[in-house]
Amino acid sequence: MVKICCIGAGYVGGPTMAVIALNCPSIEVAVVDISVSRISAWNGDQLPIYEPGLDEVVKQCRGKNLFFSTDVEKHVSEADIIFVSVNTPTKTRGLGAGKAADLTYWESAARMIADVSKSNKIVVEKSTVPVKTAEAIERILRHNSKGIKYQILSNPEFLAEGTAIQDLFNPDRVLIGGRETPDGLKAIQALKDVYAHWVPEDRIITTNLWSAELSKLAANAFLAQRISSVNAMSALCEATGADVSQVSHAVGKDSRIGPKFLNASVGFGGSCFQKDILNLVYVCECNGLLEVATYWKQVVKVNDYQKNRFVNRIVSSMFNTVSGKKIAILGFAFKKDTGDTRETPAIDVCKGLMGDKARLSIYDPQVTEDQIQRDLTMNKFDWDHPIHLQPASPTSVKQVSVAWDAYAATKDAHALCILTEWDEFKTLDYERIFDNMQKPAFVFDGRNIMNVEMLREIGFIVYSIGKPLDPWLKNMPAVA
Repeated sequence: MVKICCIGAGYVGGPTMAVIALNCPSIEVAVVDISVSRISAWNGDQLPIYEPGLDEVVKQCRGKNLFFSTDVEKHVSEADIIFVSVNTPTKTRGLGAGKAADLTYWESAARMIADVSKSNKIVVEKSTVPVKTAEAIERILRHNSKGIKYQILSNPEFLAEGTAIQDLFNPDRVLIGGRETPDGLKAIQALKDVYAHWVPEDRIITTNLWSAELSKLAANAFLAQRISSVNAMSALCEATGADVSQVSHAVGKDSRIGPKFLNASVGFGGSCFQKDILNLVYVCECNGLLEVATYWKQVVKVNDYQKNRFVNRIVSSMFNTVSGKKIAILGFAFKKDTGDTRETPAIDVCKGLMGDKARLSIYDPQVTEDQIQRDLTMNKFDWDHPIHLQPASPTSVKQVSVAWDAYAATKDAHALCILTEWDEFKTLDYERIFDNMQKPAFVFDGRNIMNVEMLREIGFIVYSIGKPLDPWLKNMPAVA
């Protein structure tokens, strides 16, 4: 029986291995992690991450050919194929701080693999890593090999949170990069054989190592660039009276462009986009490509601009101050159908409002109060380090309360901000919400999911990104 071990039981490792186990009953899959609480959750009724469909997949395989364990060395030693899905956070100090990836956890994993291995291994990069990481890992393994042969493959994930299980069952493509040597090609084929249990062969792309590593960064940079492009247009739409939804629709009908990732919003978030672009910037700078680095840096700058512009629009609309005012925040996750808050735009929007002394009441159907408080007190980039290296217990932010539903969050509020596009926010009783809010009552729709005319008929003053401005707002420019 082929044995697979995945080091790292997070958003990538857990779901990916569960789907492999379900589709490959003849393969034994072990997911290992040093976090006892995380592994306990994977073995319990309440999984550590929320992802539609994940629960059913795990329960079908767990205990049969899918195992979650803290006995890292045992399973690594026994495995034929080792996926490494550990954190690659952005460095917070030293060379490349704020841009370069910190490969501390990757290096530790490689050294541990070398220490415990007694047979030849295929080591698969599953985390998003900088170009040429494979070369560094190869060197560590080669210099500690004790006669054991290792083949390094790059197999980047292209999951979208909220649809990860669907994406794993029916991927656009599976990308496998390896050395173009006889042993390298054999390793590529071995991994290809795993995915071929359910993925059509024409969707399994093989490349050299560097192309696979760079393709992941490039894909995320291109997607983020589209979001920043439409968000830049949203500011111009507001200034001119155009409607960004109509502009996006017209642009997306061009077959050369297509409609995806053209929804204007308060900004992109998630664990990958900003981190991967900054990493790409650093790689470009290291290779002397300063103009290219500047180009990609601008994608992140426009994203920051959009969040600042949203905060400024709120403050300027509400008589140029939100000090002491209650503002309801509906949605804290970076997108719907996930509890993930990594780099969520909500953090910067909330911090911006708190900077003007607003009182915030936050509701999200999947994000805990502990996580919200942690996010609002954590330094930038600290979220991507293992939990035992993060602040032990978050300091409670006095200006922030967490509500149990949208009605509690909006009661007596001066304004509500929609920061995550949860479906439930479209069907709330907004007449009831309006009746229980301070007047004038404001809605700031950061996801363009609301029926603006319906809200205005109820009596709300409404701001929706990139849409023609409410008369109230026209003489109150939001200058970021």
